[in-house]
Amino acid sequence: MMTNCHRLIIHIHVTVLLCLGSYGLIPVSGQSPQTKEYFWAFNPPVQPEIPEIANKNLARSPIDQFIFSQLKQNQLLPSAEATKAEFIRRATYDLHGLPPSPKAVQTFLNDNSPMAYENLIDSLLASPHYGEKWGQLWLDVIRFAESEGFEYDRHLPGAWRFRDYVIRSFNEDKPFDLFITEQIAGDELENPTDDQRIAAGFHRLGSVRRNAGNPEIALSRNEVLTERTDIIGTAILGITMGCARCHEHKLDPFSQEDYYALQAFMAATQEYNHFMAPQEVIDEWNAKTNVLKEKIADLKEKKETATEAEKPRIKSEMDELNSQMPNQLPTILSIKNDPEARTKVHILERGVWDFKGDPVKMRPPEILNHIKPVEFEADLKHPRTALAEWLTRPNNPLTARVLVNRIWLNHFGNGLVNTPNDFGFNGERPSHPKLLDYLALRLVQGGWQQKPLHREIMLSHTYRQSSRTPASVQAQTIDPDNRLLWKFNRRRLQAEEIRDSLLAVSGRLNKEMYGESIMLPVEDELVQLLYNPDQWQVPDDPKELDRRSVYLIAKRNLRLPFMETFDQPALQNSCGRRESSTHAPQALELLNGDIANDLADSFAKRLRFEEQETVNDQVDRAWALTTGRKPKANEMELAMKFLEDQPLREFALAMFNLNDFLYVH
Repeated sequence: MMTNCHRLIIHIHVTVLLCLGSYGLIPVSGQSPQTKEYFWAFNPPVQPEIPEIANKNLARSPIDQFIFSQLKQNQLLPSAEATKAEFIRRATYDLHGLPPSPKAVQTFLNDNSPMAYENLIDSLLASPHYGEKWGQLWLDVIRFAESEGFEYDRHLPGAWRFRDYVIRSFNEDKPFDLFITEQIAGDELENPTDDQRIAAGFHRLGSVRRNAGNPEIALSRNEVLTERTDIIGTAILGITMGCARCHEHKLDPFSQEDYYALQAFMAATQEYNHFMAPQEVIDEWNAKTNVLKEKIADLKEKKETATEAEKPRIKSEMDELNSQMPNQLPTILSIKNDPEARTKVHILERGVWDFKGDPVKMRPPEILNHIKPVEFEADLKHPRTALAEWLTRPNNPLTARVLVNRIWLNHFGNGLVNTPNDFGFNGERPSHPKLLDYLALRLVQGGWQQKPLHREIMLSHTYRQSSRTPASVQAQTIDPDNRLLWKFNRRRLQAEEIRDSLLAVSGRLNKEMYGESIMLPVEDELVQLLYNPDQWQVPDDPKELDRRSVYLIAKRNLRLPFMETFDQPALQNSCGRRESSTHAPQALELLNGDIANDLADSFAKRLRFEEQETVNDQVDRAWALTTGRKPKANEMELAMKFLEDQPLREFALAMFNLNDFLYVH
């Protein structure tokens, strides 16, 4: 129950927000039935009036009208359009994470029909590469990994099936409300399919401290429930609910009771590995495995009291028994409810599991439940289904806004709210609040499907702008961070895009989709740091090593050095936006690294095979593959001079280091 003290603290939080709002420091709008005012993000989106603008001919959608209106208020003008060559490269990377082929570029350049841009975007959205690119971005947000972290970093059986589920869902344009429901409560749905059980593996993706193999002691259970609660707040609601675990939230009006009431929806969830095999096969596998486990356990006990002379023999016997273990059955990493083992959720003093305060019942955070409040029964049979229904209600103030902001951010480099995981008081205010509401309502009214939103955004003049800075310095003075979008933001390719592009232009990219994750060769020193180095098994087939980066193993305790160098996020926490740093090891990696040099050899072979006539043709082809355009006169001159005394593979390596290869304009 909420104490008077808790209510006083919430009242103080809201009062502070109102006072700051009255001084124009934060936007406060709308009233609840209780006549309290709420921070902007905690009110449902309101259908905005589309602004009237003077340059209507330039606007291609209401998006432009919102953008142009604010540009005019700041005495700014939008930039001219990007060239068609720039646009197709930009759009292809944004939707596929791969460079466009020279043939695709030429086809688009030759298409002078009024529907050329629409046809391009539609074809890109229809490609399975779309799911690979945008699926990876969702995996970033939910901190997807295939191992548990901490000391043991145990592999999660069948976790790669969750990654495949995400990619398929994006390619199918599965409505986001269904996508979220399956992840929050797929196992609770009536007669759940394998895909729905896989989706519920969302709750298994956090780090787990195994405590010498025992995951069910109270401390570990508390940590697991914390992980499962925090990620819902961060990934779906875009709020820092985790800050209210140990005390009342210092900035947002979330109490400790709010936090543990949200956690209560997960109280009955237990780990469950669902075997994809007939029951008789499962029974036989369990019987054989249990016998071997008992023998190994007996030997472990003997080893503890054995002499030093006896220990090698015992270890040898244990290794032999381990080698007899049957292969893991095909497994779905999932959860299930166990009412008998349901954790009774209490407010925990300072978040410490054995300092229990008042018990709580499941409910959404009070500040977010003021529009048509939802009542939840404490013994609800399907608690997470009820939670998912609340998360995806059309009047939920955050879910749709947070999603469309993530989409906008990954197209423009900045979000309308530039703190995608924090829509609270400590986050940034929206640069275009009415546009944010317009897009959120478009998403919901369009059946929660994302592809139409991509289409509208990418066909707008705002997206089609050039990234070149106008000659006038006025825009840079008024809006140096380009928050008003007077031009397009240039961006460096992400780690996966760089590796996948190297594979693509060298002609070695293996486009096979789905399946078990791939472990690449890495330095033995890194492998030996693992608790169990034998986990790291490189496939025998070299073609498997050329799969797209989304299919590489996502292991918490061994990050691939190449990917880490180019800012691939760590897998411990939600990554709402990729950072883009510039430092010397990146240049060293692309000049001296094994991956770049190996693929430079293949790129040179491709150039020799495809362009056998002249060196000029090879240079033209190299530029077309890496940058999507022809070399300029001075670039051709420099390339020819370079090739006078350097081999083609060195030229190929140099092409990998071009800014126009590594950046999208």
